Amino acid sequence: MERKFKRTLITTALPYANGPVHIGHLAGVYVPADIYARYLRMRGQDVVMVGGSDEHGVPITLRARKEGITPQQVVDRYHNIIKDSLEELGVSFNIYSRTTSELHHKTASEFFRHLYDKGEFSVQTAQQPYDEKTGEFLADRYVVGTCPRCHNENAYGDQCEACGSSLNVTDLINPRSALTGEPVKMRETTHWYLPLDKWEPKLREWILEGHKEWKTNVYGQCKSWLDAGLQPRAVSRDLNWGVPVPVEGAEGKVLYVWFDAPIGYISNTKELLPDSWEKYWKDPESRIINFIGKDNIVFHCIVFPSMLMAYGDNFQLPDNVPANEFLNLEGDKISTSRNWAVWLHEYLNDFPGKQDVLRYVLTANAPETKDNDFTWADFQARNNNELVAILGNFVNRAMVLTHKYFNGEVPAAGMLTETDTLLATELGSATEALTAALETFHFREALKQAMEIARLGNRYLQETEPWKLAKTDMERVKTILNIALQLCANIAVAFEPFTPFMSEKLAKMLGLSGKLTWDMLGKLDIISAGTTLATPELLFDKIEDSQIEAQLKRLADTKKANEATAWKAEPQAKDVEFDTFAACDLRVGTVLECVKVPKADKLLRFLIDDGLEKRTIVSGIAKYYKPEELVGKQVCFIANLPPRKLKGIVSEGMILSAENSDGSIVLLSPSAAVAPGAKIG
Repeated sequence: MERKFKRTLITTALPYANGPVHIGHLAGVYVPADIYARYLRMRGQDVVMVGGSDEHGVPITLRARKEGITPQQVVDRYHNIIKDSLEELGVSFNIYSRTTSELHHKTASEFFRHLYDKGEFSVQTAQQPYDEKTGEFLADRYVVGTCPRCHNENAYGDQCEACGSSLNVTDLINPRSALTGEPVKMRETTHWYLPLDKWEPKLREWILEGHKEWKTNVYGQCKSWLDAGLQPRAVSRDLNWGVPVPVEGAEGKVLYVWFDAPIGYISNTKELLPDSWEKYWKDPESRIINFIGKDNIVFHCIVFPSMLMAYGDNFQLPDNVPANEFLNLEGDKISTSRNWAVWLHEYLNDFPGKQDVLRYVLTANAPETKDNDFTWADFQARNNNELVAILGNFVNRAMVLTHKYFNGEVPAAGMLTETDTLLATELGSATEALTAALETFHFREALKQAMEIARLGNRYLQETEPWKLAKTDMERVKTILNIALQLCANIAVAFEPFTPFMSEKLAKMLGLSGKLTWDMLGKLDIISAGTTLATPELLFDKIEDSQIEAQLKRLADTKKANEATAWKAEPQAKDVEFDTFAACDLRVGTVLECVKVPKADKLLRFLIDDGLEKRTIVSGIAKYYKPEELVGKQVCFIANLPPRKLKGIVSEGMILSAENSDGSIVLLSPSAAVAPGAKIG
């Protein structure tokens, strides 16, 4: 039997404030959470959605060290960027706070101390990586090395971003300090551990028996962890940035970010509702929904629930944890460190007024059951072919025809025909499917059903052809346009969770006063006859090729920059005798002529003034240089190579060049003009 709840608390995974939020964050967490919150509010339910920035942990300190500023300066900058951009996207948090707040520090410290006083922790001394050069213990993200699974040379001590594997520092091959590049040493240090194994039986009962309705990816990952057997997990770290461990003898130690961060949900709720926060966390008639990405499943389904059970005091466990998979970008994994992302604040600047387009595309392509790929071509196609050509087109036709035939006043409907009643049935089916999908967190399917209402409208106008009937049967036209406008109102309601800016605009155009509510959906009497419509405006406009090309160029430039950063020189060739090298006659020559070799895309034929006699040299650099640019230039060449034929041309030497990090070829030239034939030595 389905439980009934008085209220719902929605939490969203806290983004690290070491950079802005990108489309991966949006598709995985913030857009689906906002869709669900808006839907519940439209149903008149008591809903609170809390979020905030995760401002502790190693990624923050790494960014601070890299930029030569303090961690606080880092989080102040990115917290504001994240908060402002999410607000502009329409993510309707009741509060978006931060873990550096005084209230959060107090709440996290009290939480730890309560568990400490209850004897819920064990104390263990273990070997931890240590950088002798800086005199610091190294947290997981301060250690890099070769991944044992995919052999990425820059895997972190807790995860490989190339293959996604979870790692321990001891798994890495040739681990080194991210601070100095020095090989890490292992030293003893003492930490507090939460015995997850103690809570394994209750977790098994709660998840494996009590929540079989959870998404397959969440349930499956939880089962895998539980079947492998849970182990105690450290809740403290040797760092100087974070919430200090509030016990004696813990100098230089802070709460581990994965102990600290989820307590942020509690402190954020306290900040919002200082007098009533407990009813959202401790009342059995409240439910908690955690929206997260798949990389956070273990922390929200295993670690945080164990913390809450250990604390006691009637803290409720989450009712559902709808986690999405990852969203890739143009076939490559999104990466903050590689700048391979579509950053929300940049998108909002590049596409002003198109918040709803991004929300729509990320929902239509949401990685709900498997990793999906965002491409700018798909973004443009969904906007132009769906939002403009289907939804926008139907609404505009219905509005324009009403203004044309009835001066913008909603006509009264007359007798319904079989076509009309069939439409009403199809509308009912679409709205029932939409509601069912939203209730079960299937937001892609829900959006599909919402768009089906617009498709129904277009088909209805095509079948009834009111522009033709206007010559003979205006009474019938009144009914058709009344129904068409009722469908527009249904679109305003159905799309409010997904595209709230469009829905608000459409509701105003339709003369709908007051708040849109979910119980309006599926009805054909939302708008009263006689209502005066506003002047029709386009709800969406086309995105041009030039806008997409600009985004693709930005990504291409990023990829080029990443390749240059990652480039390493090839290993040195084996030693040769000096006499062997000395036997090469290296000289400088001046290019007298340069032409492309016919039927050879890569080859150029040079005529070189070598100070003795002119000589011909063929070189495979046509892809990188135009022949006319090289005439008059000086080049370095090997003069005493045996002649060889290339495409029927005798080449008398080899022009020297270097291959750059991006694979391009650069000719080697003297830094100042020298006499043709001058020897290099």
